[in-house]
Amino acid sequence: MTNIDLFAIGNALIDLEFKVTDEFLNEQNLQKGTMQLSDGETQQKLLDHLNNTQVNKGQASGGSAANTTVAFSALGGSAFYACRVGHDEFGSTYLKGLNEAGITTSLKSVSNGVTGTCVVLSSADAERTMQTYLGITAELSDEQIDLSPLRSAKWLYIEGYLSTSDTARAAVKKARQIAKDNNVKIALTLSDPAMVQYARQGLDELIGDGVDLIFCNEDEAQMYTKTDSVEAAFAKLKLLSNEVVITLSEKGALVGNQYEQFYIDGRKVNAIDTLGAGDAFAGAFLYARNNGEDLKTSTELAILVSSEIVSQYGPRLELTHYAKLLQNFQKECA
Repeated sequence: MTNIDLFAIGNALIDLEFKVTDEFLNEQNLQKGTMQLSDGETQQKLLDHLNNTQVNKGQASGGSAANTTVAFSALGGSAFYACRVGHDEFGSTYLKGLNEAGITTSLKSVSNGVTGTCVVLSSADAERTMQTYLGITAELSDEQIDLSPLRSAKWLYIEGYLSTSDTARAAVKKARQIAKDNNVKIALTLSDPAMVQYARQGLDELIGDGVDLIFCNEDEAQMYTKTDSVEAAFAKLKLLSNEVVITLSEKGALVGNQYEQFYIDGRKVNAIDTLGAGDAFAGAFLYARNNGEDLKTSTELAILVSSEIVSQYGPRLELTHYAKLLQNFQKECA
């Protein structure tokens, strides 16, 4: 296997997307803007109700870290994705999509069981609410991960959603040690306010004694640090990470390290669906940093790519679109 730039670990999920009203979310006791875990039977009941009453927007391969890895790869980086899918149609579709995006996967990822699914509910204000049945990915462990590519990678990327799984956290612990032994930088995303609220101890374990780069949005940052301002949250997160990126939706992002911090303005777009925006931001940011760009330039590219994501339904762009965005961005910067 050739050397890769990014080694990512995350859940493998097929997104089942619907457009819904706020009234529907309230009726189903779903907390808007968060991800809630579910069992297969409960999710199927929700799907039946959705198919009868709401607008189906189709399905797509998803998973937070996978979306990040697709953006990274489509922009020109080389990547490996470690995950677990079932030996079923969804699993085959999932891995095929990653491979078509130029991402390397392993046959170790395929196991007997059901591939995870995420019901994605987009409301009129473009906010996304998710109900997830993890399926076989709930049992992701180091036995399903080919860790050999990590030894020569430049970045290890960890999805915060893994904080809910004992076996996944153990796998991440092993991956972190391999990364440290081989001078591989470690990046992590807090993923979702629900992970901070309900799996705080698991996130602490994923972060361990610190990381090189942490991604989060404003709500996640303040909840995790127990502060009431983004600036105060940033100050605390700097104690855990060399570089900190706090996304601020349409307002842009607060970015920095031990020596500097600054705001980068967002781009005005017609937001339709926020699903995957933070993931794409992380992928573009990592791509730029991996190619030697400074924090400011990396953030500007990340904002450009993520703004395109929210202008459409679904968590990923057409693969050729990423390259076009990069080309246009480079022209702007020239």
